[in-house]
Amino acid sequence: MMPTTPIIYTRIHRVLMALALGLLGFYFVVYVVYAVNLMQFPFDYDQGEGFELVDTIMFSQGEWPYRNTEAFPFYSSNYPPLFHIIAAPLVPVFGTNYAYGRFLGFFGTLVTASLIGYAVYREGRNRWLAIVSGLAFLASNTVYHIGPLFRQHATMVLFEVAAVVILAHANEITDVRKRRWRLALGLGLIIAGGYTKQLAIVTALAAGLFLFIRQPRRAVVWGLMAAVAGAAIFVGINIVTNGEWWRQAILANVNELKIIQTIALFKQWFGLHGFLIVPAVLLVIYELYWDRLSLYAIWFVVAVGINGAASGTWGGGDSYFSTAIAATCILSGIFAARSVAGWKFPTNYLTLWLVVPFQRYRASLLAASLVVVPLLYLGYGRAVLHMPTNMPVFEQIAGIFNITPNAMNGFYDSARTQDGQYATGYANIGHLTTQADIDAGWRIVELVRASEKPVISEDAAFTLLADRPAITNPTQLLNLEKKGLYDGSQLVQMIDDRAFGLIILRAQFYPDVVLQAISRAYTQTDTITMNGFNYLILEPKPTD
Repeated sequence: MMPTTPIIYTRIHRVLMALALGLLGFYFVVYVVYAVNLMQFPFDYDQGEGFELVDTIMFSQGEWPYRNTEAFPFYSSNYPPLFHIIAAPLVPVFGTNYAYGRFLGFFGTLVTASLIGYAVYREGRNRWLAIVSGLAFLASNTVYHIGPLFRQHATMVLFEVAAVVILAHANEITDVRKRRWRLALGLGLIIAGGYTKQLAIVTALAAGLFLFIRQPRRAVVWGLMAAVAGAAIFVGINIVTNGEWWRQAILANVNELKIIQTIALFKQWFGLHGFLIVPAVLLVIYELYWDRLSLYAIWFVVAVGINGAASGTWGGGDSYFSTAIAATCILSGIFAARSVAGWKFPTNYLTLWLVVPFQRYRASLLAASLVVVPLLYLGYGRAVLHMPTNMPVFEQIAGIFNITPNAMNGFYDSARTQDGQYATGYANIGHLTTQADIDAGWRIVELVRASEKPVISEDAAFTLLADRPAITNPTQLLNLEKKGLYDGSQLVQMIDDRAFGLIILRAQFYPDVVLQAISRAYTQTDTITMNGFNYLILEPKPTD
């Protein structure tokens, strides 16, 4: 029988929960404002978005983007195809436009948040904590700034979360037909996640381990079927691309690990999400000693361990924690729901040592939980503070709470350290774009249009919007060069021959051999600042 809680604690709980809901709801408003702003921005916001658009356009034309980078136009993708295939039917309707890809990413995060809320409600039967858990996912600095991008990461996380929610109780279904459909759907979504982005392998590992622990024979049979299906797709793509799929998307994606970056991102991840990580870990411990390990717990541990470590690779970053953040929100929500409802501890040696001595304080502990649980979400809300400070309403809020911008375009991001720096690998984005940024981008487009020769641009938007072909994918060439898989003779020769009317650089993520050729044959004639980045405009040097 549960102890009776004084009404005052229930009332305090409701007030604090309302405040937590209001704070996380505020971040949702900020998220919507940011997403709408990006959908109206016609150029690359995050480095690489333009090449995602190139891939999508190629798929809409029935072409594969996995190509030989040694031949003109020296372009290839290194990402799996599913996100671009999903977006491809929108190309004939919207054309060369970032809005639909950004909307797909944004909408995907809303569905993911809803699935997180559903998972928490299914396990804890607490509607308000379910809502707060979903909002907590959207409030994460990491999820906020990558969600509305024309990138495939958010869609991968959607498939992963959907698969985990579907598989979490699949083995408990007694109707054989329904159970088989549930297993097929869950494993199919994992395959979909893997063909959206390779990082979904962590969810495949977690689901396989969970199913094996619960039903070894069933896990082996279904695992083999999923492996055959995934392998058949893999081999098919490799055949139709003449092996470039293996070369470009697999071999070129195994990058070196920088331990310092991994450590910095782990510290940042805990600093931002610690209020939810601690209860998530406590629930894992509870399941380990007093219950059966859930798929959510195994998923959390695997995602944190593997993706967290991989965040330190070249091309990695804080986005690699997105899956772990989703798992954290589910586990912390379940922990919170059980805390306010009252915990149950089966009798074992740990119960006798750690629980029974405190039974007399059960009513007090339950009352304390009613206060502590919403305070955890309020603390989390304070830790992930991010907002524009120079827009109507937001400007007034910033003034009231003395929030001063610490990032570009009047944006405040709590992920910055006290010395104004981000952790190595954290994406320096999240701010809103301005009309001045748009004007600067069109100025670059006009330079491309005026060129009589082909143009190399490190951001694809400028050439795409000028109706010119996208030439090269700098980060992919660099990936290949790091593996010893890139020669570049033809591209270097064309650069030395001044075959390009302009070369537009942003981060200079080209192989050294290409940068050296550019330095020999081209000279900087202008610098145009857009979205906080300096775009270097280079023209051919006079020939000797």
